Amino acid sequence: MRVDEYAAHDATGLVELIRDGAVKAEEVQAAAAAALDSMQPELNALVGERFAEPLAYNAAGPFGGVPFAIKDLIIHAAGVPQRAGTRLLGDGVAAGEDTYLMARFRAAGLATMGVTATPELGFNANTEPVSNGSTRNPWDTTRSPGGSSGGSAALVASGALPMASASDGGGSIRIPAGCCGLVGLKPTRGRTTVGPDYADPLLGLGIEFALTRTVRDCAALLDAVHGAEPGDRYLLPAPVRPFAEDVRAGSPRLRVAVSTTPSSGPGSTDPQCVDAVRRVADQLEAMGHQVVEAAPAVDAEQFDDANLVAWCSFLADGVDTIAAALGVTPSPDTLEATTLACAEHGRTLRASDLYATDRVFNATTRTVARFFTEHDVLLTPTSCAPNTPLGYLNANDDSLDARGWYDRIFSFAGFTGVANVTGMPAISLPLGWSAEGWPIGVQFGTGLGRESELLALAGDLERAMGWAGRRPPVWAGG
Repeated sequence: MRVDEYAAHDATGLVELIRDGAVKAEEVQAAAAAALDSMQPELNALVGERFAEPLAYNAAGPFGGVPFAIKDLIIHAAGVPQRAGTRLLGDGVAAGEDTYLMARFRAAGLATMGVTATPELGFNANTEPVSNGSTRNPWDTTRSPGGSSGGSAALVASGALPMASASDGGGSIRIPAGCCGLVGLKPTRGRTTVGPDYADPLLGLGIEFALTRTVRDCAALLDAVHGAEPGDRYLLPAPVRPFAEDVRAGSPRLRVAVSTTPSSGPGSTDPQCVDAVRRVADQLEAMGHQVVEAAPAVDAEQFDDANLVAWCSFLADGVDTIAAALGVTPSPDTLEATTLACAEHGRTLRASDLYATDRVFNATTRTVARFFTEHDVLLTPTSCAPNTPLGYLNANDDSLDARGWYDRIFSFAGFTGVANVTGMPAISLPLGWSAEGWPIGVQFGTGLGRESELLALAGDLERAMGWAGRRPPVWAGG
């Protein structure tokens, strides 16, 4: 199989070729290996070497033999070193077992071929750790692919992989999806398992899934991996029908709220992002949906104060746990300047600060839930700008304290955090394009457990405003 043939297919298309006998899984994986090797010098999206052979997988699974990669954060595979974007972990620490989601990816038939880059401990909206250097956006290699799932996004957007794992604690699936022209679904809290290492990563803000190029891949993968494991904190009702059927069936008439004002952070919205949302809103009206200007009444100041507590306490615990386990001392030699600052702030927090944060999160969740009794979905930009230049979100800037670093990140990522706090699902779709030729993501959010509505609407918009024919300048298919 030629690399250009491989890159032209999404995961669903590749598995159809394998099942029909048109190509062997090993041939697909050989093309993926060549694509990864050609993209790595351009994008710097892998951590460590590409695997000589894919990790073991279930060839009979729904994606049997399809190339894949895992993010270097939270998820881990038995025997594969995890570095989490930090020098604190040195050459990496290998776990003795798969996480539950990794086991589900294997069971689904995904052939894991490497580990993708992430910023240090995931606390950034770009992917430029000191430990691994800058990952670059295939649409413009002077720009960031976003973060923290930036390595996965760069490889999927470039055609080197049809899908890759991702996680989202404040927008880390949706932001790189927006920056790189991909489909990025953050599922409902509990829709995918975060065990066995975590019950509620980042005080419940964190969730894992994947990045894809097509809506049908997103839905089919969610069908393959959703559901709880014994000991998980959340048990959601099973979907009424497969998510893939929702995509094919399309959406009923919806009450769509639209807002272009960030819900958190000190940022303002780039006019090109506003224009992208307005064009999508016009398209939705033309499709028969009811569209109104509205947004949940979230207290942004209280929200940001609480979110900072959640992030810094989690970061301090992670840093101190790693340091104690490995017998290393957190310092500028092992951690970036803003990580040190945030961890230090986290160590000053008290139990009462966490309970105060929980009260804000509860109030936010109930406000947003009431909003979704009156509106079916909320349409916003995915981020405050199409992307950022490399270096703008420099986590090794020692002039920033914890709040300064938080504000820098969320001046760009001002639309995504509320879905993490509430646990509600949200999806970024590449429905806008800047004057420079960059993708612009637009985000749809909805109430708990309603991924079916998001995916049905996403399928309609993909058919009406499709992005399948667009290719970045850095493309594995040549």
